[in-house]
Amino acid sequence: MRSYDPDLTPSWKKSAPVPEVPADHDLVVEEVSTGFCGAVIRCEAGTVTLEDRFGKHRVFPMEPRGFLLEGRVVTLVRPSAAAPVRPTRTASGSVAVPGARARVARAGRIYVEGRHDAELVERVWGDDLRIEGVVVEYLEGVDDLPSIVAEFAPAPDARLGVLVDHLVPGSKESRIAAQVTSPDVLVVGHPYIDIWEAVKPSAVGIKAWPAVPRGQDWKTGVCRALGWPSDNTGAVWQAILKRVHSYKDLEPELLGRVEELIDFVTAP
Repeated sequence: MRSYDPDLTPSWKKSAPVPEVPADHDLVVEEVSTGFCGAVIRCEAGTVTLEDRFGKHRVFPMEPRGFLLEGRVVTLVRPSAAAPVRPTRTASGSVAVPGARARVARAGRIYVEGRHDAELVERVWGDDLRIEGVVVEYLEGVDDLPSIVAEFAPAPDARLGVLVDHLVPGSKESRIAAQVTSPDVLVVGHPYIDIWEAVKPSAVGIKAWPAVPRGQDWKTGVCRALGWPSDNTGAVWQAILKRVHSYKDLEPELLGRVEELIDFVTAP
């Protein structure tokens, strides 16, 4: 007659010691009771969040013997605090230089149309600009660009780069830009009516930037179309700006032009 072990407890729940494994980011484990398999994306007090290969998230308690790691039963524990990892890339995608000091400002400058343009350039290219010693200033429009350029008095050792909104054939901006002919000035632009449009819609959680009829203030029209507060476009812009984390959140038509200006004003 065959004998049976009266202990019907599954093997993974028996009291044999099991290793404790830190729930480090990207560690792939399987939760024993559900079979959910995924990578650790977050670890909080008493819980761990896993993400499977389809992008689905599940939160599980970090109970003893609660997970399988490469087929072995383990107990996940909260990882010990470690020194923050220094980023290897800046927001613009260039190689980060930890501890680098800002260079003394060059005589050359980059001018942009408005405050929002300057804030966006600073958010993405700020680290690069400080290392290169390039100062960005805003103009509050380009109607007086020829006289502003003349007053700046560009020279080979003090080049001027200008970023213009809505620089497309036939536009007012293109006619003004054509009046600037100095070899020490580079005027480039993007096709968007406003710098807001240079932020990818996906970055701010919309399908597309709405079309605003001519004659209407573009920012106000956008806010009304999207149900955003239209009486404080400055606050709306700050909310948009917070969603920009790197060059990946910007349209390529802007990226190339800013890089072009930085190269121009820093050229030997």
